[in-house]
Amino acid sequence: QHQNLLRLQRQLDIFGLHAARLDIREDSSKLNGALAEVLRALQICPDFEHLPEPERLALLTRMLASPLPGLAPRPGITADTEKTWALFHLIARARQTYGDDLLGPFIISMTHSAADVLSVLLLARWTGCDVGQQICPLFESVSDLKAARQILHDLFSLPLYQQHLNTCQNEQMVMIGYSDSNKDGGFLMANWALYQAQEEITQIAREHNVHLTIFHGRGGTVARGGGPANRAIRAQPAGSINGRFRVTEQGEVIAARYANPALAHRHLEQIVHAVLLASAPGAKTHIAPAWRESMSQMSATAHDAYRQLVYETPGFLDFWQAATPLDEIKRLQIGSRPAARANSGAVTSIRAIPWVFSWMQSRYNLPGWYGLGAGLSAHPDLGLLREMYAGWPFFHALLNNTENSLVKADMDIAALYVELVPDQELAKKLFGVIRAEYERTRELVLKISGHVELLDEEPLTQNAVRLRNPYIDPLNYLQVEMLRRLRALPDPEGPAAEPLHEVIVLTINGIASGLRNTG
Repeated sequence: QHQNLLRLQRQLDIFGLHAARLDIREDSSKLNGALAEVLRALQICPDFEHLPEPERLALLTRMLASPLPGLAPRPGITADTEKTWALFHLIARARQTYGDDLLGPFIISMTHSAADVLSVLLLARWTGCDVGQQICPLFESVSDLKAARQILHDLFSLPLYQQHLNTCQNEQMVMIGYSDSNKDGGFLMANWALYQAQEEITQIAREHNVHLTIFHGRGGTVARGGGPANRAIRAQPAGSINGRFRVTEQGEVIAARYANPALAHRHLEQIVHAVLLASAPGAKTHIAPAWRESMSQMSATAHDAYRQLVYETPGFLDFWQAATPLDEIKRLQIGSRPAARANSGAVTSIRAIPWVFSWMQSRYNLPGWYGLGAGLSAHPDLGLLREMYAGWPFFHALLNNTENSLVKADMDIAALYVELVPDQELAKKLFGVIRAEYERTRELVLKISGHVELLDEEPLTQNAVRLRNPYIDPLNYLQVEMLRRLRALPDPEGPAAEPLHEVIVLTINGIASGLRNTG
């Protein structure tokens, strides 16, 4: 009995006495918009959102260092701002009623500057919920990942933010996004930017004696940071984990990883094992300067190839929308957020999940590999690349994850979707570019890894894919035919379309289940 009590006490010390903390997450544009309205109503600043960054930072610093004015109801406050204000009041009430352990960090999506973080701190202080409330910037785009070090340096250098950290046990959580960085810069550039950002974030936290936890915003697919968890953790930069690791689990993988208690135990065991290994003294891989230089060169070339296709090719947006079941995916009621951030069909406005989901369904799986072949082919020293694969866990995991993406893609099936594009001249031109890059990527990855076939290093996964694919292919044939019939209807939302929509939804579910990925 005493041993059982001791075990329970240790579990409480480690995990706490609660079910699950609730993280709060909001976009920086909404938060800044709400604060701008309040400052305008108080006649403090008429154009807060349009101030240069140094002026915004100076204004926020002055306000945080002074007594805050009262907030009686004022004209000019929109419903969106009222919702934001109500959110902070709810946080304050929940923490007062149930204690601080109820809530996790306040995550700021699309953090672009230190002022974005101070805006949240000011709103929290105004409503009395700032003390002990961790504020977690989320760096998502490639440019924001590159700016993360400077943003954190600016924050950690401010005495008022140091005071806030003291109320949080000197702990800072930083979230990095695997999804939007991939959509923004392509597979190779995103992975390299994420790796470098973690190194720089770790270094700046160490310089300021801040206890850092990096929160990995991973999805289920390789394009969104998925793949074997153990391998991914061990591939992180040295010192970036140090006993602290936080990661999202995509909804689609929860059942696969946790529905069976034995599998759940095994999965958690692998995560703990990897975190312990990565945190052990001396757990550091020597990264030769030539390796870093090669990665920088290859990622730049891959980035250019990706941007040229996705953002600079006329008609690419039309091709994507017609050659994938994107519109049908948007109709599905399977997420807590809309498919797009803004009322626009542009690639930049579409969220990463439908972006990846649509390419996965049509078997291009483009976000999981495109541009890598261009980057690798620009490096003439195959021997050096093989040396990097053998000696650098990051590069090894990168190529192995690419093999997973390539084996789930099928250019013959993807060619069926090309026939759905109204502009066939454009469709065949773009598909020719995509297929050539696929073949080049596959050839170079196999040459560097030394594998004869994709996933030779993971025979169980390789065999599972071979068994599943023959059952998935007919669903793709059926989906293409249903899409063709639906798009031929004069009214794609009319009564005649309903049975077609039902079949398309069934094929989407079947393909996602077979590939073990959505977005």
